[in-house]
Amino acid sequence: MTLPCRAQVAYEAVIGIECHVQLNTNTKAFCKCTTTKAAANANVCPICLAHPGTLPVLNEGVLRKAVIAGLALKCNIARQSKFDRKQYFYPDLPKGYQISQYDEPICYGGQIETLLPDGSTRTVGITRAHIEEDAGKLVHSGSDQLSGSDYSLVDYNRAGVPLLEVVSEPDMRNGAEAAAYASELRRIMLFMGLTDGVMAEGHMRFDVNVSVREEGARALGTKVEVKNMNSFSAMQRAIDFEIERQQVSLHKSGRRDEIVQETRLFDESKLQTFSMRVKEGLADYRYFPEPDLPPLHVSDALIDEEKENMPEVPRAVRGRYVDLNLPAADVVILADEKPISGYFDAVVAAGASPKLAANWVLGDLMAFTKESKCSFDDLLLTPATLAELVNAIEEGVISGKIGKQVLPKLLKDGVKAFLKEQGLIQISDPAAIESIVDSVLAANPKQLQDYCAGKKKLQGFFVGQVMKAFKGLANPEMLNQLLMKKLMEAENAAQPVEK
Repeated sequence: MTLPCRAQVAYEAVIGIECHVQLNTNTKAFCKCTTTKAAANANVCPICLAHPGTLPVLNEGVLRKAVIAGLALKCNIARQSKFDRKQYFYPDLPKGYQISQYDEPICYGGQIETLLPDGSTRTVGITRAHIEEDAGKLVHSGSDQLSGSDYSLVDYNRAGVPLLEVVSEPDMRNGAEAAAYASELRRIMLFMGLTDGVMAEGHMRFDVNVSVREEGARALGTKVEVKNMNSFSAMQRAIDFEIERQQVSLHKSGRRDEIVQETRLFDESKLQTFSMRVKEGLADYRYFPEPDLPPLHVSDALIDEEKENMPEVPRAVRGRYVDLNLPAADVVILADEKPISGYFDAVVAAGASPKLAANWVLGDLMAFTKESKCSFDDLLLTPATLAELVNAIEEGVISGKIGKQVLPKLLKDGVKAFLKEQGLIQISDPAAIESIVDSVLAANPKQLQDYCAGKKKLQGFFVGQVMKAFKGLANPEMLNQLLMKKLMEAENAAQPVEK
């Protein structure tokens, strides 16, 4: 899309993001139904299906996860908040309203420091984060959308699943900044263990609000909501297209009312946004306090407990890695995912040099995980074993070339399989060891006779012969126990019988 040549007014974009984070609790927000995957409408009960006379009860796990999220986002935690009914009619909403929080959210006034592609940072304010419940899911026959389908079915398994909606301030100015913010928010939620974070499965759903205004103006332009972005790259492209679309419209007409307040969907195949519906205003939802739930009280003790036990946030992890004098590029990648940072930390804790550990983790190990489509949590090679290998190379015990040759086998099969393949597994089979002990004693009658006569040092001779037969791989403790048993039996047999 090309801007008309006659355009003279300069515009800037203003972007805010609402993100629905699906919390990974075992049960739903207001009932005891499980949140695990199941056949359609298997995880439902009278409460989440809105049968008359049923009452919701807040899941404590939802409250605790909301508090952790608020702390990680540097929010204030409201000691008292409340729930509200957000009313709209749609087939996937069994109650005809959604339990949410309107004017008294549990978290407010936070911020996220985002890392931009050029290495600079931008602080994005967090307006609020509030608890709400998810709706069900429409399944369209013969199509992945309503248009073109013969009929639609409703799966209520997702109805009542807990969400945390995180609302940013309109502090972003382009698609790259918005994608960086969204990526950091996802990273924080994953490091805190609050969500599974798979965007393709709807664990984190981003709605982007885009408007444009004349540079230097204080008033915001007409806001357009953009949905249907399943990756951060798609988000960046959708926002940049929408900014240009609005700028073109304003340049042509010069009138702000040319921009319609609406919801638009991003079509990734065409790299364009398309109108979906006119955007509702707050009055359309007719919010009012939820009468079936009491005010939500959060004690200082609960906040202190979660603060003490909460995991390290990504920005703190990056700070630690900077203190280790790791290259900036390595810091970003190591702190990108919790399994990677956790594995790296364990390798360093086991005694490996941070720089060498980073080289191996970001090189051979990361290549292996990508090729094998597995996580660092799934690796058969333990961090302690990798630390031993790295130290052996650093100390000159083995060459780097040998280490590179050994590592793929350790990653693929694990240490035990590698040792077995190399014939290095310790033999701990009692029957096998006993058989060789018997053979050694039978093959050395003179030494056995001398032992029984008092030459106890010959025990070492027998141990050596058994070890030689096993090529040094016999379990020494088991070998000594079995050998002493046999030698005692031989001594008893050699004693003269008293008459």
